[in-house]
Amino acid sequence: MKKGNMVSFMKQVSEELKRSGNLGTAHVYRSSLNAILTFCGTEHLQFREITPEWLKCFEGSLRERGCSWNTVSTYLRTLRAVYNRAVDQRIATYVPQLFRSVYTGTRADRRRALDGEDMRLMFTCLSSKVATLAMRRAQEMFILMFLLRGLPFVDLAYLRKSDLHGNVITYRRHKTGSQLSVTLTPEAMILVQKYMNRDAVSPYLFPILHSGEGTEEAYREYQLALRSFNYQLALVGQLLGLRERLSSYTARHTWATTAYYCEIHPGIISEAMGHSSITVTETYLKPFRNQKIDEANRQVIDFVRRTVVGVSA
Repeated sequence: MKKGNMVSFMKQVSEELKRSGNLGTAHVYRSSLNAILTFCGTEHLQFREITPEWLKCFEGSLRERGCSWNTVSTYLRTLRAVYNRAVDQRIATYVPQLFRSVYTGTRADRRRALDGEDMRLMFTCLSSKVATLAMRRAQEMFILMFLLRGLPFVDLAYLRKSDLHGNVITYRRHKTGSQLSVTLTPEAMILVQKYMNRDAVSPYLFPILHSGEGTEEAYREYQLALRSFNYQLALVGQLLGLRERLSSYTARHTWATTAYYCEIHPGIISEAMGHSSITVTETYLKPFRNQKIDEANRQVIDFVRRTVVGVSA
């Protein structure tokens, strides 16, 4: 690796992540690097060339290419992590507040949760005359993810038979490593028993993955399964006439926002979903805060109107 070369160093970090089994993170690093290479057009980018001005131009180019703010943030946060690692290894020079002028936050700028009416439709049994077997399976797996407190698809895919004890699933979140236990409701147990893996040799609870955990083959299987799942969900959403586009994230966001509307404290929601902090949970709930505040304002106004009318009478 050439000293001070950012591209070479980022490739090295990505390879280290892959060897350690962090295939998802390694994929994010490679995607971020590809975006950087597309922007600068060379592999000879040095750490000293990364200035606040360069970062601002990179941010602007990503937006011009149609990247969402969350995607922009992912690429910039990844670059910042690589830069900080290079500083720790004395490959790059520490520059105070280098990333201050570019966006590295998380915007809840797109509604991902279903409202009560759309969720009622999601629980509607699809007729075999209009829906394929794959569509009905995707719909029921979506419902199961919702019943399991918004279980992410990645955790669903990697669940092991040994994680199920009676009517309790105990597992570690693939993203954060936090351990969670979920008690299955009767409805959830029916779906688990319907779709659970019948292969006695496979360690996985559901027949989504076939290769050993932590291998590149398993990661590719997961990516293919996720794309297929999202495609089938989109078809289900179109068939049901839902206003929001369905994806694997929808069940998780819907559980969080439904819990929020049931007056469950965000701290409890955060713990139930295995978030690394309540700040993450807040990003799920942010799009709905104004709506709930408006509802509260409506209640206050209606109360005052009733009071005034009562006094006048």
